[in-house]
Amino acid sequence: MINIYNLDCMDSLRASPDNHWDIAIVDPPFGIGNWQSKFRKERQPTKKLNWNNETPSKEYFLELQRVSKHQIIFGANYFNCFTPRGGAIVWNKRVPEVSNLSMCEILSCSLQQKVSYVDILWQNINRKEAIIHPCQKPVAIYIWILQKYAKPNWKILDTHLGSGSSAIAADKLGYDFWGYERDRDYFRATKDRIKRYKQQLKLFGVV
Repeated sequence: MINIYNLDCMDSLRASPDNHWDIAIVDPPFGIGNWQSKFRKERQPTKKLNWNNETPSKEYFLELQRVSKHQIIFGANYFNCFTPRGGAIVWNKRVPEVSNLSMCEILSCSLQQKVSYVDILWQNINRKEAIIHPCQKPVAIYIWILQKYAKPNWKILDTHLGSGSSAIAADKLGYDFWGYERDRDYFRATKDRIKRYKQQLKLFGVV
């Protein structure tokens, strides 16, 4: 079941009980600015130039840890949000080595002490749909995370829904999912993307 809301995640986090979600898999803004417009010309919803100029507050990370039993956080090197266990995931995005883009991405992972590695293409010129968010992640990376770390019947949280890739991955694997996106344009585009995904399932008789 997919549950998505056009809300500031902090409103939900503050109102949620302790350990309400089994795992939070989140991709907050890294605070590195809107670099995307320099590299891509694909049509997107209305851009907000300051969308990625700030990182989440200390309160956000404290609330995230309170309401979820486990956390996997993209961009952990920008936030220094590693738990005392020090677990991490290095994602090789196969991005060419240029000055403006990272070749890999680091995720903190509260479920382990070791560092894991995954090699999944971030983007390519042959993708079937234009991106709807500057930092849109492939569904495949979320599927990999869920298959490796989540257990059956776990409840999944994404506080920064973005393009909805996490929601689609959770639905594909049969998890109940909650996602929050405060930007109205991105939220509408994500709802449309999920609707198209559901229509494809019906077309091929999956649902």
